[in-house]
Amino acid sequence: MLNAAAKPLVKLVERYLPDPYVFVLLLSIVVFAAAVLFEQQSPLVVISYWGDGFWGLLGFSMQMLLVLVTGFMLANTPLVTAILNRLAALAKTPGQAILLVTVISLIASWLNWGFGLVVGALFAKALARRIKVDYRLLVASAYSGFVVWHGGLAGSIPLTIATPNHFSEAQIGIIPTSETIFAGFNLLLVALLFIAVPLVNYLMLPNKNDSIYVDPAKLQDSQPVDSGTTRPADKLENSLLLALLVGFAGIAYLVQYFGKGGSLNLNIVNFLFLFLAIVLHGTPRRLLHSLHQAIQGGAGIVIQFPFYAGIMAIMLQSGLAQSMSQWFISFASAESLAFWSFISAGIVNIFVPSGGGQWAVQAPVMLPAALELGADVSRIAMAVAWGDAWTNLIQPFWALPVLAIAGLKAKDIMGFCLVQLVITGVIISLVLSFAFI
Repeated sequence: MLNAAAKPLVKLVERYLPDPYVFVLLLSIVVFAAAVLFEQQSPLVVISYWGDGFWGLLGFSMQMLLVLVTGFMLANTPLVTAILNRLAALAKTPGQAILLVTVISLIASWLNWGFGLVVGALFAKALARRIKVDYRLLVASAYSGFVVWHGGLAGSIPLTIATPNHFSEAQIGIIPTSETIFAGFNLLLVALLFIAVPLVNYLMLPNKNDSIYVDPAKLQDSQPVDSGTTRPADKLENSLLLALLVGFAGIAYLVQYFGKGGSLNLNIVNFLFLFLAIVLHGTPRRLLHSLHQAIQGGAGIVIQFPFYAGIMAIMLQSGLAQSMSQWFISFASAESLAFWSFISAGIVNIFVPSGGGQWAVQAPVMLPAALELGADVSRIAMAVAWGDAWTNLIQPFWALPVLAIAGLKAKDIMGFCLVQLVITGVIISLVLSFAFI
């Protein structure tokens, strides 16, 4: 049944969804027009918002580019390639491959969102090298696991409100993760998604006639050619000692960092991937060869993220994001506020694809409403968090690293993700609204 439902959606998306770069251009125009029409902002003022905010994500853009590059370099090492291939060997059929990549992606994304994006995509490639399975659905399954990230250990909203001196502390105090990430309703929601998301992906598996396969040879990463040591510099480029000295220095820092109670964040994930790659590649030349292959997939991140920064600036500074949130909660009650917070967060996320940035926009609207209506503040915060994670399923912003690693375009996977959007949306809505545990 789901296969039949997914088929027309996949064809529709493949035909009409433009490249993510075109998508972000269209999104920019829509947000610009909305700010002028609904917020009564002058065109010149909106252009000023857009231009001033255009470079606001430069640091984050570099982090995301490094997620792609360092993750690829680590996966390209002989040891990690062997591990991925060993895990991939557990799947004997296309259906098992879909289930396995989804579960691995869900686990990795719950631990850390950056880790999940990279691991899922790399594991999908490893599976595709061994099993003849629809490559589009395989990569879509890897990306679909990302839906649980904001209910996991690296969720930016629950971690923010659990941190002393957060910007809403005067209103709501400090809310521990026992009331958000480890609350009964959130754990139930995560558990249900760990069952539903793999099952839905499995049921969407096309038959052999409709499947699109990839040549395994195209997924093999080339290895550097040994050109000898004809120059003194060649000895340095092929120096195992040099790589190990620097690589183990980085690993020593990580041991010290985690020994002091440090937690995973995007910088630490990138640091971990990079220095493990330096050690496991063995020589600078092998690492640089892998880097050359990895960087080719980063063009989308480099060119598109500044446009999203401009969109976010318009949404925030024009008041458009706040107006959208206020409209949704204007007809909410204490019982339905979590649902409408979730829906509004999902829509705002299309334009402001940043968990922390979205909370900065919606918290001043949602928290006073929750306090006035007597709603559970921790549940409302998690409703916003889940709304942010939910529509990432159809937001190309976060899919770019996955697509770059897999060598696909957004239109190849978004039809399958659209089915997941509907089903996960129903599950999340029901749990947020009715699971009082």
